[in-house]
Order: sequence, then C-alpha cells, then structure tokens
Amino acid sequence: MFQLPTVPFGEHRITRLISGGNPLCGNSHFSPEMSADMRGYFTDAGVVQYLHRVQQAGINTLQARGDYHRILHWVELFRREGGQLHWIAQTASEMHDVFQNIRILAAAGAIGIYHHGARTDTWWHAGEIDRVNDYLKRIRDCGVRVGLGTHIPAVIEYAEEKGWDVDFYMACFYNLSRKPRESALVAPAAAAAPEAYPDEDPPAMCRVIRATAKQCLAFKILAANRRCTTQQDVREAFRFAFTHVKPQDAVVVGMFPKYLDQIRLNVEHTLAVLHGD
Repeated sequence: MFQLPTVPFGEHRITRLISGGNPLCGNSHFSPEMSADMRGYFTDAGVVQYLHRVQQAGINTLQARGDYHRILHWVELFRREGGQLHWIAQTASEMHDVFQNIRILAAAGAIGIYHHGARTDTWWHAGEIDRVNDYLKRIRDCGVRVGLGTHIPAVIEYAEEKGWDVDFYMACFYNLSRKPRESALVAPAAAAAPEAYPDEDPPAMCRVIRATAKQCLAFKILAANRRCTTQQDVREAFRFAFTHVKPQDAVVVGMFPKYLDQIRLNVEHTLAVLHGD
C-alpha cells in the first residue's frame, strides 16, 4: 500500500491529508443534531483513541483550534501514550489575551499557528484587517510557521498585495463570511445561523490558492458533510481539491468515524487521487 505523500512545512514534513479539529469540538457546521452527536462521541478517551487511529492510518498532522480546556488537554493525553502527530494550531479568539494564547500554543509544540479565519473575516468587513498583522508578528516572534486563516478569497489577495509576512494560508473552499459572523465555538448562538455552500465558491478560492506561491491548507473540501451522499461523491470532492491546489499544498478534512471508518476511507481517496486511480 502507498504511503500518504508529504510536503515540506518549515523543517517538518506534513501529509497532504490533515485531520481537521472541528468534529472533536462538536462543531459540525451541518446541524445541531450532528454537533451534539459529535460532542457525545468525542469524550477525552474518544479523542485520544481517534488521534491514535489517525496516526495508524498514516496521517501525521492534526489541525485544531488552540483553546485550553480541550485541544491542549487532549494533545497532552495523546502524547503521554506515545502519540506523535504534528499540530497546526488556530488562535482561540475567545481568549482575553490572544497574544498570550499564541505564546502558549508555540510552547505546547505547535509547528504552525494561524490567525483564526472567522476573526480575520470580521475585521475585513469592519475595515480593520490590518489589525491582523500584530498577531502575525507575534507568531513569527515565537519561531513557528506563520499562517493566516480566511474564508474570503479577497483577504488572501490583500495579504499578497501588501506583502504580509505569512508562510501559509488556511483557505476555506466556501465563503462562509459573506456577512460578518463569529465562529460557533466563540459565540455559541452562532451555531444556529444558516450557512451557504454555493458551487461557485471552490473554483473562486482555488484561483487564489494557485495564484500565490505561499503554501495553502485548503479546508471544507466536503462542504461540511454536504458533498458526502456517496463515497463516489467524496472521491470526486477529493479529486477536485487535489487537482485544483498546488503540489505543495495540503487539504484539511474533519472526520467523524462513529458510523463509518472515515479515516480509512479518506486516506484511500487521497491515495487514489494522488496516484491517478
């Protein structure tokens, strides 16, 4: 069996398929019922077991938000059992001091930190996008890879035009920020807000991804479960993603293996697409 291809990420190499962290926190972006199901499944022990399964399947990198009471706790438990996964961390916008949050994430072993996309987009709509730069500088000071998250293609174009000191973009295939919004994990009331996933969004973000020389981590390639009716639908979503991003890019996919071995299946889809099957 083929091993998952890897690409450089600073001094490390990350698999081109990365495990996303939203399901671990019960943030399905699909329905309140699915989010509740995820929260029930991903207990402390359930998350640690999941991370071991991810590593055993050949995925070597986790993307997850950097809050203190969940991800840092789970990663520590996983490491105590000998687990080894690279971790790319998102800033936790609800923290009273996000600069401190960045320092703690770096000290906890994150190999890259990116500015939370929903907060990036909020400042974009408010005309305050340049505020992000202070946080990017703090990430750089911590000696890890510097990332910028967004759901809006124009944000990446702006950062490129301004020559911001960024190593990678966390780029959503769907623009969930056409209007100002907060993440459901920052503002729980936002969980009930409807989200649109129009077909024209992925090509628009992919044009921007291909236009930048910077590495991009593409996420929501499955439209948060909306492109998963059959495994052929999933395969085609993976095919579109990998053929429309750059060879040095990776995709981030949240997985919920309660009813189906999504970890194994997504590894198989990745291998099939990247090896031309």
